[in-house]
Amino acid sequence: MSRTSRAGGTVGIKEVARAAGVSVGTVSNAINRPEMVAEETRVRVLAAIDQLGYVRSESARHLRAGRSRIIALLVMDMANPFFVDVASGAERAAREAGLGVMLCNSAQSVAEEAEYLSLFAEQRVRGVLVTPADTTGRNLAAFERHGIPFVSVDRVVPSAQGCSVSVDDYEGAGLAVRHLLDRGHRDLAYVSGPMQLSQCQDRYDGATALLRASGTDARLRHVEAERMDVAAGRDAGARLLGMSPRPTAVFCANDLMALGVLQSLYGAGIRVPEEVALVGYDDIEFAAAAAVPLTSVRQPAFRMGRAAADLLIEETGDEAAAHVHQRIVLQPELVVRASSMTGRS
Repeated sequence: MSRTSRAGGTVGIKEVARAAGVSVGTVSNAINRPEMVAEETRVRVLAAIDQLGYVRSESARHLRAGRSRIIALLVMDMANPFFVDVASGAERAAREAGLGVMLCNSAQSVAEEAEYLSLFAEQRVRGVLVTPADTTGRNLAAFERHGIPFVSVDRVVPSAQGCSVSVDDYEGAGLAVRHLLDRGHRDLAYVSGPMQLSQCQDRYDGATALLRASGTDARLRHVEAERMDVAAGRDAGARLLGMSPRPTAVFCANDLMALGVLQSLYGAGIRVPEEVALVGYDDIEFAAAAAVPLTSVRQPAFRMGRAAADLLIEETGDEAAAHVHQRIVLQPELVVRASSMTGRS
């Protein structure tokens, strides 16, 4: 409980007590329980606080009480506008509850995720919202031992306890592939990030299941990238251009990759959608603003972040004893734009 004084030194509650000529306990009572302190004494303590420029540390007070006002949010890629929207939803719910949000980025690294979870435990945050980079669940299993509640966001780790809020990626991929089949495409490609990520696997499974159920002779070729950003999409686009025959339609595991694919196709003089139709996933703001507006599977990112924060606030609030863990699955929707609107004969 200290701060830098106006004179440049460090002022704590002991310095206030010394200046006021009272005990540390009296200073504490004057701040937190003024009714227990004589008026003359309280005025003297407040005068010392003002003179020294002391401000009590809210974080220290709440840590002693086991009630931090900080929620940690750990996402995989803050460069992806999808996670910005998730964070906005979480922040809105936290603000309404009088809480703050500490935002961190694991950069899709299992090791960095473990380091952040360890930091959260050391700081005794109120709770954690996390999009897990470690699909094995080992990081979360280690974190569970600290007794700090957490909610998984945008994916479910089957081995982990606690709440989760995600989107039905199986259904979302089916929406994308059904749309491409309805436009007459039979030679499709799926561009994904690492397949150990549950979103990439679930979207692949949903796409292949829809193809099997379609009763057509359509095929789906798969291009796997190491990351899920624009640069990875450009690299995947170069690989698509090298295929013979070239797919007539491409479904990407997120919009950033789809925008990278679009750049590669345009750079090679391939027209979208006339020669290759393109569908992304997430429906970030940039999707509609692309050179060719991008058809995308919309995830309710803001709603997801808000719902996850609401669950965590409930679990850490006054009614925590009545909290029951929930796994909420939100539904996606297809937003059709120009990038997929030319049909095949």
